[in-house]
Amino acid sequence: MNTPAVKTSYQSNDIPIPDDFLRTEPHDAQPITFKQIDFAETVLTEFKGLYAVVLDHVISPSECAKLIEMAEASVHPKSRNKMNGSPWAPALVNVGSGYEVEVLDYRNSDRIIWDQQDIVDRLWARLEQVPQIRETLLTAEQPKGTVWDFQRLNKRMRFLKYSQGQYFRPHCDSPYGETDEDGKSVRSHHTLHLYLNDSKQEVGDAADLVGGATSFLSSNQVRKMDINPRAGRVLIFQHRRMYHAGDDVLEGIKYSMRTDIMYSIRDSGD
Repeated sequence: MNTPAVKTSYQSNDIPIPDDFLRTEPHDAQPITFKQIDFAETVLTEFKGLYAVVLDHVISPSECAKLIEMAEASVHPKSRNKMNGSPWAPALVNVGSGYEVEVLDYRNSDRIIWDQQDIVDRLWARLEQVPQIRETLLTAEQPKGTVWDFQRLNKRMRFLKYSQGQYFRPHCDSPYGETDEDGKSVRSHHTLHLYLNDSKQEVGDAADLVGGATSFLSSNQVRKMDINPRAGRVLIFQHRRMYHAGDDVLEGIKYSMRTDIMYSIRDSGD
């Protein structure tokens, strides 16, 4: 049964960020790789021309573990799970006007929300090292010729923990909007999904996680293309028209973090 909608606010502890975190190469770093998905060559040919890319080794396994550790430490006592005191609380669904509701037959996982601009700025600096990212994501052209210019990654990091049997049913991501310090409106056009641990689909028996892929889907949910979890992997895709799901976790636990790429609309005189 779904619970009543609740007014939500998220408080965080002030967590010190190590100066070298995401700024220096750790001992387990590997070169970043980039692949753009050509949907014309997949079972989802109707997605032809839509934007989705996969980058591996953006952050290292040790950095993934440190990021989870800091996210858990960031949770304010008032935001902890009221049932067991865990930093991980059920992921809710936004229903507007600051209200959220638990809808377990649609979204079933646990979540930490942490607003931390410094970390996502460092993450973007890593991504910006890749020429294809600089070339394609510094602007976002929308229907009717509107042009949006990159501003930043969204400081709102949504850390997700999927245990065995948990999932996120098919949906499209909605844009995230806010007003910056100068009073200018900004909004998101792309989702950035960072996977924080490995799956057996990617690395074999060295991993405990089975399932949990991000699946792009046809409208009838018959055809699908999976992006499997791998520690340090980043999946970026446009919000508009990208129908997808978080597949059921069959064994183990899946950890990931989702944020957004934020843009401001270009003035007509530019």
